[in-house]
Amino acid sequence: MTLRLYDTATREVRDFVPLVEGRAGLYLCGLTVQSEPHVGHVRSGVDFDVLQRWLRHSGYDVTFIRNVTDIDDKILTKAADQGRPWFNLAYAMHRELDRAYAALNVAPPTYEPAATGHVPEMVELIGALVERGHAYAAADGSGDVYFDVRSWPSYGELTRQGIDDMEAAEDADPRGKRDPRDFALWKGRKATEPETASWPSPWGRGRPGWHIECSAMAGKYLGPAFDIHGGGVDLRFPHHENEQAQSRAAGHAFASYWLHNAWITTAGEKMSKSLGNTLSIPSVLQRVRGVELRFYLVAAHYRSHVEFSFEALDEAAQGFRRIEGLLDRVAAAGGPVECGDTLPAAFVAAMDDDLGTPAAVAVLYDAVREGNRLLAAGDHAGARELAGGVRAMLAVLGLDPADPAWGPAAGADDQLTHAVDVLVAGLLEQRDAARAAKDWPTADALRDRLKDAGIAIEDTPDGPKWSLTDAR
Repeated sequence: MTLRLYDTATREVRDFVPLVEGRAGLYLCGLTVQSEPHVGHVRSGVDFDVLQRWLRHSGYDVTFIRNVTDIDDKILTKAADQGRPWFNLAYAMHRELDRAYAALNVAPPTYEPAATGHVPEMVELIGALVERGHAYAAADGSGDVYFDVRSWPSYGELTRQGIDDMEAAEDADPRGKRDPRDFALWKGRKATEPETASWPSPWGRGRPGWHIECSAMAGKYLGPAFDIHGGGVDLRFPHHENEQAQSRAAGHAFASYWLHNAWITTAGEKMSKSLGNTLSIPSVLQRVRGVELRFYLVAAHYRSHVEFSFEALDEAAQGFRRIEGLLDRVAAAGGPVECGDTLPAAFVAAMDDDLGTPAAVAVLYDAVREGNRLLAAGDHAGARELAGGVRAMLAVLGLDPADPAWGPAAGADDQLTHAVDVLVAGLLEQRDAARAAKDWPTADALRDRLKDAGIAIEDTPDGPKWSLTDAR
């Protein structure tokens, strides 16, 4: 089966046909680093990490660009409110974002350009648009430069809107515009803004508008035409509509496919700072492990809105622990489980069908049930082979518990596990001796002692097995 992806521009699932055979160019609109990232912020990072992992697994040479917006109206406003330099706030929040991505095993992109590092490219692109008659400097002397939406007949094609049906842009004083729907490419420096937040340009000192940033960075690292442009569904308009218009008006073919992930909502509303319903990554990771939070996000289809709740998160965490439980039991029966070389056909079909992660996770659960059945039947060889396939599926989703990225919290600290195993084994031997002597009070006391320590005991045909209980 050929990989098929839902293209927002055509509103249909299409076969993925790259511009260059065997290669895939992917651009993801990254975050504006204005505040600590929350669960809603990182969904796009996780979803498009799954995409790039699946493209690589499918044999593509992937160039993945994920930008960072580190200059923005909101950054300037928040930095001023906090009495700190804007670049200090942006840098600090960028580091928080890096930590959040690392905690969720989001693989680094091929490159992560920052907007402030690409102002010359933006000035050059704006100049090309002015020269072609698609942009103009405001007549009010503000130094602002706008894109002339009526100069581009295809404006609105991405979201299938007519210009006259659109609301006016809100990013600048309308007095400098020819049409209220024109949007800012360059913002002349205001006296109230710090000198450091401006750069020289043919139109005076200022800073780039939000939309021009991504067009310039995508063009620099992926070329004038590339395969996939991604981002949150809330970016379709105006951000992506404007990106496409200005890029194509400059003579660039731009993206062949547009992919958008849905929101994470709370009480039916998009999770955002303004609603006050945010859930920071460090706070959530006090409740569940990073691998469990990633499983929760991955288990939902990227185009499905997710209504966040701690009950659903806990349920997902328990489901992932069941998967880990099979791997642990197979390892206890015959040593560590090696990652398999092949994936189940049903899993591949699910992933090729527009990254159908819910169906892929269902294949995982089916494999776990079958593995437990094989273990119960004493077929350790069959269970081991199946568990290798489970690890292979988890690896594609960025969820392999043995991945060093998860660290000791995900069970990678083999030395600690061995030490606990030895101590528990000693108590289990004492418990077995007490049971053999029909000394039930002592046997029960030993069991309770282990239970109080957060260790559950399961009596199996191969002897007692232990696991950590969920004490949260």
